[in-house]
Amino acid sequence: MILWLNGTFGAGKTTTAKELTARLPESRLFDAEQVGYMLWHVLGKPRDFQDLPPWRGLVVETARQVLDYVGGTLVVTQTVLNEEYWREIRTGLTEAGIPIRHYLLHTDHDTLVHRIETDTDPESAGARQWRLDHLADYDRALPWLRREATTIDTTTIPPSRVAELVLTELELERP
Repeated sequence: MILWLNGTFGAGKTTTAKELTARLPESRLFDAEQVGYMLWHVLGKPRDFQDLPPWRGLVVETARQVLDYVGGTLVVTQTVLNEEYWREIRTGLTEAGIPIRHYLLHTDHDTLVHRIETDTDPESAGARQWRLDHLADYDRALPWLRREATTIDTTTIPPSRVAELVLTELELERP
C-alpha cells in the first residue's frame, strides 16, 4: 500500500510521514524527490523535475519494485499540483495493483506563509522563496486536490494528530 501525503510546502507532510512510519509496522518513507534528483543528474535541470515524463514513470516503477521486494507500506511525501501528472501516477500505481490512499494536508494561507518564513531547518533556507512562490500554484490546484484526496486540515493540529487521523481512517476502511 502507498500512503501519499500531498499538499503544499509547510503543510506538515514530512513530519507527519515520520510519525506514520514510527507508528505503522513495516512502513518506509519513500522520497520521490530522490528520483527527480537522479534524473536531473542524467538529463539536466528543468524548472521542475515533475515535468520530466520519466520521473512519473520511475516513481511508479520504483514504488512497485520496492513493495515487491519488502512489502508493507510506503509513505510518500510529494507535492503534486499538476492534475494530469497525478492521474498518470495514480493510474500507474493502480495498474500495478498497488492500493493507494491519497491525503491532502491542507493549511490556511497565512499559517503556511508563517511556517515557511520561520522554518529554521538549514536545508529549507535556500528553498524559502521557491516555496512562497508556489503558493499560488497550490491555490489553483486545490479544487482538484480536494476531489482526489482525503483532506486533513493541519492548520491547528500537530503532525502527531494528523498521523492519528490517517491511521484511524485506515482502520475504518478495513473489513
